[in-house]
Amino acid sequence: MKGALRLLYPPQCMACGAPVAGGAEGPGQLCPACFPDTRFITGTACARCGVPLPDDGTSLPDPTLTCDDCMVMARPWGQGRAAMVYAGTGRRLVLALKHGDRPDLAPALAGWLARTAAPLMQPDTIVAPVPLHLRRLLKRRYNQAALISGRVARAHGALHLPDLLIRRRHTPGQDHRGVGDRFANVAGALGVNPRRMAALAGRPVLLVDDVMASGATLSAAADALLAAGSGPVSVAVLARAVKDD
Repeated sequence: MKGALRLLYPPQCMACGAPVAGGAEGPGQLCPACFPDTRFITGTACARCGVPLPDDGTSLPDPTLTCDDCMVMARPWGQGRAAMVYAGTGRRLVLALKHGDRPDLAPALAGWLARTAAPLMQPDTIVAPVPLHLRRLLKRRYNQAALISGRVARAHGALHLPDLLIRRRHTPGQDHRGVGDRFANVAGALGVNPRRMAALAGRPVLLVDDVMASGATLSAAADALLAAGSGPVSVAVLARAVKDD
């Protein structure tokens, strides 16, 4: 049956739709053109935000390394990881999931992030997405971060609380804003759901989002969790924006 289905519906690249050779089962395949254009973060990276760092390919990853931004910018979370760089195919996939009505991409993208986030998982970790305001959720019809976080939690046998955080107010988009404006835009906009306070007390939390640029939204979310009495907070994102070389 599976062989017949592959004949009728041959595997396609999840990014561009081109045929993919090999007949591998399941989502997450990239064609020979899109795969090299996807910059997975597998080498040396900042332990706080996941941004890739210079790597000569001969040294082992150092879990204590931090980037210049994280050395001068307060990060309320402890550790962070990113699956890929927000550029090329990675950027196209994230935008398709977020704005292109492609929730079918979530299983494959979540699989990538689940592997990346494995070192962050602790006993009793709660996995939670960065929430959308109801106005934006009604327009988009789904929270892309929640689609990812649920599968990450399932992969690690962790508790998933998609409603752990709430948006207290609607905020304009963060695009095209400076770093200071980004932080001001989300200041006080996120809070812990009162119904989840008891479940949160003292437990480590893995925050999941689609993209990290300045880290302003994740900072607001982590601040809210810590103020409500959570344990240590870590962050995991599908893609990390990087400065131009």
